[in-house]
Amino acid sequence: MKLLRILSATSKFIVLFCLSALVFLFGSCSGSEQHDANSKMSIEKLSLLEQKGESFADYTVKEELKIQGGVDLGIIKDTIFVKVQLNRGSLSPEDPLVLEAKTPSIRFIELFQKSENGDYVSLGKKGTSMIGEFSLIESNFSPAFEVDRLGSGDFIFKIYSHEPLVVDISTYKKRDFASYNANRSILFNIYIGIMLALFLYNLILYFSVSDKVYLVYCLYTLFITLAQLSLAGYSSLVIFKSNYALYESSIVLFSGMSGLFAVMFIRIFLKTPRIIPVLDKVLLLIGGIYLIVLVSRLFSFIEISYRLTDLAGMLVAIFFFWSGVLTAKKGYRPAIYFLIAWSFFLIGVVLFVLKNLGIAVFPELASFPMLIGTALEAILLSLALANRINILKKEKEQEQQKTFHALKENERLIKEQNVILEEKVKLRTEELEKTLNNLQNTQTQLVNQEKMASLGQLTAGIAHEINNPINFVSSNVSPLKRDIKDIIEIVDAYREKGKSEFSKESLEDLQELEEDLEFDYLIEEIGLLLKGMEDGAKRTVEIVKGLRLFSRVDEQDVKKVDLHDGINSTLVLLNSTMGKIEIRKEYGNIPMVECLAGKINQVFMNIISNAIQALGEQGSENPAPEILIKTISQNGNVILEIGDNGPGMPEHVRERIFEPFFTTKAVGKGTGLGLSIVYKIIENHKGTLDVITEPGKGSKFVIKLPVYQKTPKNEQ
Repeated sequence: MKLLRILSATSKFIVLFCLSALVFLFGSCSGSEQHDANSKMSIEKLSLLEQKGESFADYTVKEELKIQGGVDLGIIKDTIFVKVQLNRGSLSPEDPLVLEAKTPSIRFIELFQKSENGDYVSLGKKGTSMIGEFSLIESNFSPAFEVDRLGSGDFIFKIYSHEPLVVDISTYKKRDFASYNANRSILFNIYIGIMLALFLYNLILYFSVSDKVYLVYCLYTLFITLAQLSLAGYSSLVIFKSNYALYESSIVLFSGMSGLFAVMFIRIFLKTPRIIPVLDKVLLLIGGIYLIVLVSRLFSFIEISYRLTDLAGMLVAIFFFWSGVLTAKKGYRPAIYFLIAWSFFLIGVVLFVLKNLGIAVFPELASFPMLIGTALEAILLSLALANRINILKKEKEQEQQKTFHALKENERLIKEQNVILEEKVKLRTEELEKTLNNLQNTQTQLVNQEKMASLGQLTAGIAHEINNPINFVSSNVSPLKRDIKDIIEIVDAYREKGKSEFSKESLEDLQELEEDLEFDYLIEEIGLLLKGMEDGAKRTVEIVKGLRLFSRVDEQDVKKVDLHDGINSTLVLLNSTMGKIEIRKEYGNIPMVECLAGKINQVFMNIISNAIQALGEQGSENPAPEILIKTISQNGNVILEIGDNGPGMPEHVRERIFEPFFTTKAVGKGTGLGLSIVYKIIENHKGTLDVITEPGKGSKFVIKLPVYQKTPKNEQ
């Protein structure tokens, strides 16, 4: 709590300091621009030249350019030539001046001045690729050239830029340019100081309160500052220096990163996923556009990256403001701070985007409003985040109050519960014994259910995988038989024709070849092979059908099921274990039964498996092992009898066969859960399971199932 009070007081001091610096910043900006306007000489004519020959005298005017506000030529990979004709006004031809191309990202620019004899003389080369080789005038941000004497006032710029090129030429008296450039440097240094103070302050807040909104805001502040410095050319002098390629990329990359963190900040700060979920999706879309901007710039799609940056900037201006309005309407107070801060930034963004589109609303203030807008926005948002500390403090106090009342209430409840618990201990002890028994049964059912569910998935997968290739085999057998028959007919035709048309020697050679290959036996063998393939395919189809029926062990919905299909599929799956056991079926005319098909199939599987194992243990003692399966319909119930002529069971075994874990098999041969599970399944289906057995006379299991479980009997 004490830490929160200190941070709250510190935040007010930081904000007041930054506001004071911002006032000075605005004054410096206005003074610099006004000084620039007063000292700026007029440009009489600005022309884009077309190269016709080696000499500038051969160049022709390709296009007359707009003088005020600059002309956006987009991305031009070739070198261009721009002719400037100055209106000297009151200046004499001997007066010195400075010409500045106000586009910091120009990679190479060279200025030529028309001499007295009509030739053009180079006054120097500048640009981002020349930093470190030539000294720019007092380290100004854009390429500027010092002209010793005005002369005729005719100049030609040779320009090459890898970035979007805006032709915006300004002229200054030499004695005024140094003052203007110094003021501009002070302006950016103040801006950097403000943003750095806000960055460090909010970073401290992040480590103090561990709220990620402060970290996101720090990153946004960092990248919006770097973006403004790159746009103004400041970063090319103090950060990237001679690495012009990195500087050119930084213009878009820093802007894209600042936009991405701006989206993250507004979603956290305004809680848009919870308050305005629909508009939050639009914010995510804007964030996606900024990601595309970063990727396109990294892969050198320069024009696309700039256009997407402008598009994202316009969307940000609209939807960020609209998000603040909607959250404010829903009573979220921090949204009001955001709206005030964003209103200042919005103006700067719109002016900057319009400038990129070639629409200069305020030509002389095309860069500075972004500095003032971002600085003021950062200060006001810091104030909003500082207010968040007060909110955290109140929430902390409320949480402590709630905790105190909760502790008091818990103390009271504990005293009451102690009395009640003493009374319930005895009852609970008795209940635990009962619960233990139920738990054992439940555990058994859960283990079985999980195993059978896995078995169902496995058998269903196997059936599906086998079904596809066997369909190819079964469907191709008949066409193959037909094709072979046709081939044999052709061979027979050749043989008949050959008897009359072939020479005696050819007939003897062919007869010898047929005898060597055993041709007649070969024809007979092909028929046998095809029949074997057809029988095997049919048998495989039956097995697959059985697997697919049996794989329904994990179904949980009651459905109408044909019990005969379930019995048949079970027998198919157990066929390999039956040996010489004979299966007799006496199926009656029974209706469809409502049940869990997989569970009932499990009942058939366990009972028939036990019968097969019992008959197998007799071996040669039983020369005619047999299993009889009988079904009948009786008074709304279906009765199934599964009996064998095996060894039977004594009475003491019969009484315990449905108990969990009871088994008469050797160790490792059985778990004793099979018939227990069967009994539980039949019981859950509202049916009955009885066993009739006698030593030496076999065993018979009688299952009685109601036709309907949930559906009324009169339902059609």
